Amino acid sequence: MLPTLLSQSLRSLPRRLKALVKPLMVVALVLLISFGQADGAWAARGGGRMGGGSFRAPVRPTAPAPRNYSPGGGYYPGGGFGFPFLLPFFGFGGGFGGLFTLMIVIAIANFLVRSFREAGAGDGDGYSASSTSTNPPVAVAKLQVGLLSEARALQDDLNRIALGADTGSSQGLARLLQETTLALLRHPDYWVYGASEDKQTRLLAAEQEFNRFTLAARSRFSGETLSNVNRQLSQAEPKAELMVNHQADAPGEYILATLVVAVQGHLDLPDIRSSADLRQALSQIGAVSSDQLLAVEVLWTPQRSGETLTTDEMIAEYPELKLL
Repeated sequence: MLPTLLSQSLRSLPRRLKALVKPLMVVALVLLISFGQADGAWAARGGGRMGGGSFRAPVRPTAPAPRNYSPGGGYYPGGGFGFPFLLPFFGFGGGFGGLFTLMIVIAIANFLVRSFREAGAGDGDGYSASSTSTNPPVAVAKLQVGLLSEARALQDDLNRIALGADTGSSQGLARLLQETTLALLRHPDYWVYGASEDKQTRLLAAEQEFNRFTLAARSRFSGETLSNVNRQLSQAEPKAELMVNHQADAPGEYILATLVVAVQGHLDLPDIRSSADLRQALSQIGAVSSDQLLAVEVLWTPQRSGETLTTDEMIAEYPELKLL
């Protein structure tokens, strides 16, 4: 239809003007067709997303207030904690007061020794003992797995997990992570690509690193067609023009899954160069307990069953992946 209209428009123009306009119309037609096909291809490259978590600092228990043993507000009759109390120890008194003073001085000395030791331990990494308790070490890691399209059952597994996961509790998030890693471990024959990245940081900076990993993965989706994050479930209705199979049985097409976790303590993933490295990394992430897990997100593309990524899309959009 469009070429016919263009041809009729050219016939109505003068010959000189036709010679100038015809090349421009051909270029415009080519660009229109190219961008139209690109939009159709990328429209089916939606992604799924599930997970949640929080980066709140742990609450330190408060020490109970000291008891008051005298009407005057101190530990020695007559009030205060000053000279009268310490005099017996220095030879100006005797009896029970001198012994009790000695015990207090020993306790103060032990407290000072412990304080110096804790300060010395904190100097090694720039954090004191008190700051370590409120800003503990955290590991943020990302693991990517590229599979052949023959593992399309993985899409159904991830969709099922996302629809039924409790993403609002630490136990639910740990279960989600375990089920996801198990689903990936069940398809070792289809592993083709892999990549890992981890960063050791502190709690106050961990959320920024976590968001950096997840945003990088989400930005490569044309849209999130299924999402269950922090108990917020949303699912896009499939459009008629997107229900094309895209040659799902053709070889050399892929599915990509990305796992991002934030864990209290340390998590050192291997550099992914082989299937053995990928298996070890999946096992490490899947073994994280709910007490250690701060946040997790699982992202996969394409989300809809039967849709796949082409070889060109994998190479262009995910250059960090390594061939196993």
